[in-house]
Amino acid sequence: MDKYKIGLVSLGCDKNRIDSEIMLGMMKNKYELTDDSREADMIIVNTCGFIESSKQESIDTILEMAEYKKSHKCRLLMATGCLTQRYGEELLTLMPELDIILGVNNYGFLDQYVEKFISTKERIMALDYLDEGINEGERIITTGLGQTAYLRISEGCSNHCTYCIIPKIRGSYRSRQMDHILSEAKKLADSGVTEIIVVAQDTTRYGTDIYGKKSLPELLQRLKEIEGIRWIRVLYLYPEEFDDELIREIRDNEKVVKYLDLPIQHISDTVLKRMARRTKKEDILSLIEKLRKEIPDIVLRTSLIVGFPQETEEEFNELYDFVGDIRFDKLGVFTYSKEEGTAAALMKGQVKKADKDKRLDLIMTRQQEVSRNVNEKKIGRTYEVLVEGLGEEGYYGRSYEMAPEIDGLVFIDTDKDLVVGSYVNVKITEAAEYDLKAELA
Repeated sequence: MDKYKIGLVSLGCDKNRIDSEIMLGMMKNKYELTDDSREADMIIVNTCGFIESSKQESIDTILEMAEYKKSHKCRLLMATGCLTQRYGEELLTLMPELDIILGVNNYGFLDQYVEKFISTKERIMALDYLDEGINEGERIITTGLGQTAYLRISEGCSNHCTYCIIPKIRGSYRSRQMDHILSEAKKLADSGVTEIIVVAQDTTRYGTDIYGKKSLPELLQRLKEIEGIRWIRVLYLYPEEFDDELIREIRDNEKVVKYLDLPIQHISDTVLKRMARRTKKEDILSLIEKLRKEIPDIVLRTSLIVGFPQETEEEFNELYDFVGDIRFDKLGVFTYSKEEGTAAALMKGQVKKADKDKRLDLIMTRQQEVSRNVNEKKIGRTYEVLVEGLGEEGYYGRSYEMAPEIDGLVFIDTDKDLVVGSYVNVKITEAAEYDLKAELA
């Protein structure tokens, strides 16, 4: 078995990436890891099953890897993650190519499942809902050259928005023990990680279940004390649980980058109510105003859903005007995906695909105008940039205003040799909708 090579294909969100990194960490001592699935004796596909497009991508990837059983070396094909948790029984029947099917919380016993299949050649399915072994263990960092890593602080979600299947896939909200999080962060820092990205389905809720209070401010304060960490980035801060203590900590903590991801989904009160969101337009506007007042250099990102059931032209126009008025620095928009098992899937007034696509295009066109205008104001300003690589256009990296893979890049015009993973000061010289060009300051 120690001669087997194992390859892993990770799909979906950054939380899924963390699961994948833990799986790689578990297997590296027993098997040889490979980035080339064509060379792998065993292939793991860590699937996403959040919306229709991600489900299709997961299915297509499994089928693609299944072909490697015929054309390459693969002898064991495994699927894990959200898609398998939702549809494990169906996959067992419809995809005989799959040898092992695991849910979202079964990877703590991954090595045991593999050894059992190798010895018996009998197909395995395990979809038990477990906490043992998840979120813990050595990780093989897969972001860049290892200077950036995600840090998950909880599992599951208890918001039960009507459009979202996550609580049924990953269970209720469960915070990790703070000491475990800090221990992992220190190991990451000791390995050379300088940017920690704090993630959860809802980071603002952290600690309420195990400590009886919102504990994200304390966690950020203690993360600041870890030597080697330079940037702490916090994603997925739902506005419902934001309070003044958290605003102060973000403002005053010099390691916390002034970049916040606030998933609001919509701005119309009637749509928010149908979504079962626990906030209103007035609350969202008030929070944005307070954040910009208290933290002058704050960069705000949000995500929106268009075409939610019964969304009228008036409700959409309210959202469209909101995007133009508020001028988010970063914005992502999705068309509503009708997911079985959610309350919204049963609602009357499902919006036609053509109308959803049209509304998405309108929002994105508006946001591109906003983004270009926002970026043009950065010309002449100096930023600290984390150098991430060298490409055809020269060195590139990110400022604090850019999260990896979802925002733009800063391309650096220089004849000097820069060290990937280092931080340099640059002066912005050109701006587009998403990317910036700069020279060394």
